[in-house]
Amino acid sequence: MRALFFDVFGTLVDWRTGVARESRAALAPLGYDLDWLAFADAWRAQYQPSLETVRSGARPFVKLDALHRETLRLVLPAFGVAPLDDAALDELTLAWHRLDAWPDVAEGLARLRGKFLLAPVSNGHISLMSALARRNGFHWDAILGAEHARNYKPRAEVYLAAADAFDLAPQDCAMVAAHTNDLVHAARLGLKTAHVARPDEHGPGKGERAPGANVDHAAQSLIELADKLV
Repeated sequence: MRALFFDVFGTLVDWRTGVARESRAALAPLGYDLDWLAFADAWRAQYQPSLETVRSGARPFVKLDALHRETLRLVLPAFGVAPLDDAALDELTLAWHRLDAWPDVAEGLARLRGKFLLAPVSNGHISLMSALARRNGFHWDAILGAEHARNYKPRAEVYLAAADAFDLAPQDCAMVAAHTNDLVHAARLGLKTAHVARPDEHGPGKGERAPGANVDHAAQSLIELADKLV
């Protein structure tokens, strides 16, 4: 393997806690007191359906910020939030740009970078990935993924375009993710696969403790993955 590609939401960053925190920061000053974690969960539940509108060809590619903003407008009424003005919607959408990495990520990436080319292959677009990288000190060799391929995972072109960007064959690359589905699709295209457990991604005990399919490598943290690969 010469390159490692990383899923980001859930694998590298804790989206649930971060979205809950940032939503509270945006909405509490307006007088709202929600179940902030439930709000984060409800917003995230709209994620795959919104991506599918692009993957299915029902609409042209749009960046994830646009999809997050659209789904935000669907979720707010269910929590009793009155319609927000454009500035407030824009600010709340940026919650996804302000997420914190899991504690093992900085060390794990630093060690892996000494041996491999590293890039996010995320459904997040370039400005979003750049914001998370600057916030958390991620040092990428490129930012790849949905915007580069003009489609969303798990469409084949997203993985294949990432390998091609480094002038590598798929078998020279590995997808690293906390989600078995992501890895299964990558493996079908010839990429190696590495599962990193995030058992609390969707709340305590509500994430993947282990892969649900055969993978090339499985680890409990990015540090353990570095122990196996470096």
